[in-house]
Amino acid sequence: MRHLILDLDAPLMSFGGDLVDAYGVVRDFPAKSMLAGLFANALGWERYDAPAHAALQDRLVMGSARVAEGQRQREFQTAKLEANDRGWTTRGRVKGRAGGADTYKSPHIRYRDMDADARVLIACRLDPAGEAPTLDALAAALNRPERPLFLGRKPFIPSRRLVLGVVEAASIPEALVAALAGIDAPHRAQVRAQWPLREAIGTAIATGAQEEELTDERHWPAGVHAGLRRVMVGRLAWPEAAA
Repeated sequence: MRHLILDLDAPLMSFGGDLVDAYGVVRDFPAKSMLAGLFANALGWERYDAPAHAALQDRLVMGSARVAEGQRQREFQTAKLEANDRGWTTRGRVKGRAGGADTYKSPHIRYRDMDADARVLIACRLDPAGEAPTLDALAAALNRPERPLFLGRKPFIPSRRLVLGVVEAASIPEALVAALAGIDAPHRAQVRAQWPLREAIGTAIATGAQEEELTDERHWPAGVHAGLRRVMVGRLAWPEAAA
């Protein structure tokens, strides 16, 4: 099976997790919705084209590996907002504020996490593979995107070309190992990785694998994340270490 390999490398990147109160935490691996959104942005799709986003997300089979762990940072954000302050939303509408006079006595505070100097590989395929957009069309869109691309937040732009290539592999773990063999990066014995539940390991060597449950699929018509996706998280041996 053909797998598209993406190389996420940037001074800062964030793979958003479950937002709780003022804390915007990140996950170690990209969400399925983030990958679908990245492709959709490159293709120039509009946000309101929910059926197309949902169909692409459903077809994606993906896994990822952290080539460089980097450092997790927390950004402190604060703003003093007044009753008449308004802002644009991602839905293209102006949003006002409500509440009594006491609401505006204190600043608005929130925290947002991010990873500095991390590098993550993604291996993905489409199921079914023959429908549009094809894997080749997605790769072409990333190479010549309709809009600027970013990794999690709009200021987090990639520092290198996202498309690393296409590899033939029987499974996501094997595709990740093939990608590791072809990149220019300091070798480590193992890298942390994530791949779909019940995906064959094949010739890859995995240790410490455990099942995890994620809510990283977006219900595009409703604009919220929903459902449950089960994945495996463990460590994959770097090809030279496996030889």
